[in-house]
Amino acid sequence: MTDTDRTATLLAAYDAQMRAVQPTPAPGITYEHDGALLRVVGQHRGFVTGPRDWGGLRGTGLDAAIARQRDFFAARGEAVEWKVRGHDDPADLPDRLRAAGFVPEPQETVVIAPVADLAVPTPAPPPQVTLRQVADDADLDRIAALETAVWGADMTWIAEYLRGRLAVDPDGTEIYVAEASGELVSAAWVAFRPGTDFAMLLGGSTLAAWRGRGVYRALVALRATRAAARSTAYLLVEASDDSAPILKRLGFTAVTTTTPYVWTPAD
Repeated sequence: MTDTDRTATLLAAYDAQMRAVQPTPAPGITYEHDGALLRVVGQHRGFVTGPRDWGGLRGTGLDAAIARQRDFFAARGEAVEWKVRGHDDPADLPDRLRAAGFVPEPQETVVIAPVADLAVPTPAPPPQVTLRQVADDADLDRIAALETAVWGADMTWIAEYLRGRLAVDPDGTEIYVAEASGELVSAAWVAFRPGTDFAMLLGGSTLAAWRGRGVYRALVALRATRAAARSTAYLLVEASDDSAPILKRLGFTAVTTTTPYVWTPAD
């Protein structure tokens, strides 16, 4: 298989299985359909996704669908994210979202790897670092504090998000931390998606002082071994510019990009 064929195969699997498929909703979260659009309600902000062609919406019909999502969450006093992939049709979707008041956040690269092909060794963190699986409230709060420190934004909602995932599907999400002398230096989790061939690697946030020392790679390797143990076919990551080069060296293939377009209430 050529590199082009490989990329096309992985992208087709992503489009078919991961565009509108969501995990079992945690308490307080609901899924609603507006035509081809899937609207997720009850998270820290609303979320909209859909098929690659957005159900054939074009022109004024697309504008109306965008306005409906914005106005739905405006009535709730909440922000909403419309997830745009780099290969979506129509090509003017980003322009229409901007015209409706949506603002793009940093672009990420969607990378996928067949689990059987990953060039990841047995997990091996630096000597002073230990990895462990966590689930208790105190550790989830520590993860949220770490994410806030790494990204410079309020990420305290992550603790409640992870609690919800563990409450509704305790076997579907595995959460790991890396610690050095009792300090949390990195955290990541893997979410398995029943009914698909995919598991998603999420989190993967490391304190600046600990980057470039193998902590992130060790957490990738650990989660890859867990996916292999469950006979998962593919691992998927929506990777930042820092993470994408590492993942490509480990055998992941870049298939598209993803950009969150976010509308936020004035208040």
